[in-house]
Amino acid sequence: MKAFIEARFEDEVAFLQELVKRPSDNPPGDTGTHALDAAQLLEDLGFTVERHPVPEPFVRQNGMVSVTNLIVRETFGSGEGPVIALNAHGDVVPPGDGWTKDPYGAEIDGGALYGRGVAVSKSDFATYAFALLALKQNPQGLNGTVELHLTYDEEAGGFVGPRWILEQDLSKPDLAISAGFSYAITTAHNGCLHMEVILRGRQAHAAMPETGADALEAATAVLQSIYGERARLAEIKSGQKGIDSPKITVGLISGGINTNVVPDRVALRLDRRLIPEENGEQVEEQLVALIESAVPKNAGVEVECRRIMLAEPLRELPGVDRLVKALQGPAKANLGVDVEATGVPLYTDARHYSAAGIPTVLYGAGPRSILEANAHGADEHLQLSDLRAATIVVAEALSDLLKSE
Repeated sequence: MKAFIEARFEDEVAFLQELVKRPSDNPPGDTGTHALDAAQLLEDLGFTVERHPVPEPFVRQNGMVSVTNLIVRETFGSGEGPVIALNAHGDVVPPGDGWTKDPYGAEIDGGALYGRGVAVSKSDFATYAFALLALKQNPQGLNGTVELHLTYDEEAGGFVGPRWILEQDLSKPDLAISAGFSYAITTAHNGCLHMEVILRGRQAHAAMPETGADALEAATAVLQSIYGERARLAEIKSGQKGIDSPKITVGLISGGINTNVVPDRVALRLDRRLIPEENGEQVEEQLVALIESAVPKNAGVEVECRRIMLAEPLRELPGVDRLVKALQGPAKANLGVDVEATGVPLYTDARHYSAAGIPTVLYGAGPRSILEANAHGADEHLQLSDLRAATIVVAEALSDLLKSE
């Protein structure tokens, strides 16, 4: 398999370049066209590709314009072995400013490929596809099924991507590997709660502020309470390696009418990161109580707390050790370093597989850290040597898992 991947590596790089050259920014989340292009590229490699468009009402409900999920299924032997899903997402954050390369140019420079989404996570469209091609060339002794789940809404929470695939019974995998980085096997990650807090008062002339109900004055009390909570959370430490403390951040504030008017409405958007030991719904309930209690009594200001998104943490399930063991051996052999199982302080689509009871880890092409790749930053890039190594590691791990049955 290693020889096959080496021989086809130029084709793999060209496949990834085509994916990077075609924008799939989210927002705005109009990713259906990219999915159709990716399906054609996969069919050119010899795969049979299922196209599963998500109905527009569900797409709009999740803040996007168009989503089509792709599934590739390859069965080996009698097919009685495990079903292993490989999930990567093709939607990407917008490029932003500060690039020295064309974010859609897919330029190779100094052994690295540059472009938006090349590390997160279009690279693993290539990793998983060419690992599966290598298995198809070396099917002896394999028994089971490998599926590619190529989805397009990770940046919006994965609710009409992996979660949709699982809830619609389009797939029932026994194990799952999601897009990650070559130098770590991620077995756990943080969750995230996004909330909007709206404070409603009553406008008045700035010459007579006492005749109104100042929503901004009430908001300052709420902010003080939230930042007090930030200090409290910093004292809590997760027992999961690679993960520190819960976090809370107010990322957006809007409100007011004019300079000479008492503000009648202020809206806050906040981000609360959950460690794996926490339960998202309990955290939300406690946070709402904290905010409501912070609004001064008799201020004439009403407060509304609205959930925007809740992503539960990824937690280790029984069976994860099997995936870790299958990846660690070939990773050490091909990268020359011990690749550890750890957690990360992000949240990903992998949690949807775990929530469905499917043992799940993150592993794929990439550097030692997100910072090294400039992921979600300017000049995002991927070392081609890491792409090659990850493809070999995934292929060898899949072979081991399909033979172990």
